[in-house]
Amino acid sequence: MELDFEKMGGLVPAIVQDNVTAKVLMLGFMNKEAYQKTVETGKVTFWSRTRNVLWTKGETSGHFLNVVKILVDCDNDTLLIKANPVGPVCHTGADTCWGETNSADINFLSYLQDFICKRYQEMPDGSYTTSLFKKGINRMAQKVGEEAVETVIEATNGTDDRLIYEASDLIYHLIVLLTSKGHRIEELATELKSRHKIQ
Repeated sequence: MELDFEKMGGLVPAIVQDNVTAKVLMLGFMNKEAYQKTVETGKVTFWSRTRNVLWTKGETSGHFLNVVKILVDCDNDTLLIKANPVGPVCHTGADTCWGETNSADINFLSYLQDFICKRYQEMPDGSYTTSLFKKGINRMAQKVGEEAVETVIEATNGTDDRLIYEASDLIYHLIVLLTSKGHRIEELATELKSRHKIQ
């Protein structure tokens, strides 16, 4: 697919999105050289319209944007770059150029399941997740039940910190179980959304 650099006089806008949180981090512009350097190095590189030079985000601060995926829009004239940021993105020190906080949110569950799926495919030795898959569906289901009981205990007789800890264990083991059955956590969101009327 050929990028259309001519439409904007040799440049294309590049929207950078956090690969894990899906938060939009910044917008920059690339010429052909900046795009090629981004692809070759795996670090987001822009063309500075004010200084007329290439600049790799993080070259002075160390706050690089490590490329995960580059998508081209339907008109071939805009890029969406999914990246993992190293530190804050904005020159002001903010997480994003819009002053938003870029913290782990509900989208992290999709990222976590991607990681668990990779464990399922590769089955590396020494991984707790691998050990669960190897023990089979009955043990995985049992772990979900155990974690559910521990969550209930903390909710009724424990502390808030322990409730969050045990509920996190419950969600993790549920995602492992879903993965083993060929399902995704997003399917639960779809099911819940179908039950909810958006006002």
